Amino acid sequence: MAPKIAPAPIVMRTTGWADYALLDSGHGKKLERYGRYTVVRPEPQCFWAPRLEQKVWDNADAVFDPTDEDEAGRWRFKGKPIERFDLAWGKAKFHGQFTPFRHLAFFPEQAANWAWQDERVRAFKAQPKILNLFGYTGVASLVCAAAGAAVTHVDASKKSVGFARENAAFAGLADKPIRWIVEDARKFVAREVRRGNKYDGIILDPPKFGRGADGEVWRLFEDLAALTKDCAALLSDDASFLLMNAYAARVSGAAMSGLLAQELQGRGGVIDWGELSLVEEKGDRQIGLSFFARWSSEG
Repeated sequence: MAPKIAPAPIVMRTTGWADYALLDSGHGKKLERYGRYTVVRPEPQCFWAPRLEQKVWDNADAVFDPTDEDEAGRWRFKGKPIERFDLAWGKAKFHGQFTPFRHLAFFPEQAANWAWQDERVRAFKAQPKILNLFGYTGVASLVCAAAGAAVTHVDASKKSVGFARENAAFAGLADKPIRWIVEDARKFVAREVRRGNKYDGIILDPPKFGRGADGEVWRLFEDLAALTKDCAALLSDDASFLLMNAYAARVSGAAMSGLLAQELQGRGGVIDWGELSLVEEKGDRQIGLSFFARWSSEG
C-alpha cells in the first residue's frame, strides 16, 4: 500500500478576507491592505503594469525599501511608525507587525493552507493531536486549536514563540491545549520518535536556512529528507495529514510530493502538490509565492 500522488499540480489560491487584500500589483511591487493599513512591498514576479493610479500607491501607509537581494530592508512610513496592530482570520486573532524582513509577522498566502487545516481538524472524530514545526508566530497553531485540536507548537526562536503565545492570549485561546516548545525542530522530532509519541496531523513549514536554539544550522536541501522521515514515523495509525510548505526558489511541489510518497509507504491516501498564490482583488492576476505537498488519509 502506498499513497497516490496526484498526476497534476493544483494552485491553492488565497483571495482577500476582512483583514487582508492584494489590492494591486506591478512593476516589481505589490499593494496590499492589512486591516486598516495599505502597504507596498517588493515582488519581483510582478512583471506587468499596475492597474490603479499612482496616487493610490503613493498614499500607502508603509513602504518597504530593500537593502539587498535577500529579505532585509527598512520600512518607510507615511506618518509615525506603526506598532503592532490587530488582525484576524476566522477565530484566529493575531497581531501584525512591520518586521525588518519585508513581511508583517505572518504570510497571508498561507490562508489557503489554514482553511485546509481547519477542515481536516474538524473532520477528525476525536480531538486530534497536531504538531506544527517551524511554527513562527503561530497563526496555523491558532487555527488548529480553534478548530478543536491539541497543538504542539515548535520553533527555535524564543522571540517567535513568545509572539505566538501573545497571539494566543489575544485570540482568547490561551486556555486551549497548546504546548509551546522552543527547540530545534530536528532535535524535538527525533526525541518524540524515541519516546514513541504520535500525532494525527503534522505541519512542516521550514525556512531555506535557519539556526536552532543552540546554534544548530538548518539547510533545507540538506536536512529536509531526514526530518520528513522522522515526521512520517510520528504519524498515528489514524493520522489525517502531513502538510509540507517551502519558499525556497529551487524547490517544487513535485519534488516534495516524491519525498512524501517515499516516506509514507505503507499508508494509503493521496498526495496533492502545487503552489500557493495570492489573487488580486479583481480576481484574475495572481502571484505564486510558495510550493507545497500534502498527504491526506482521505482522497
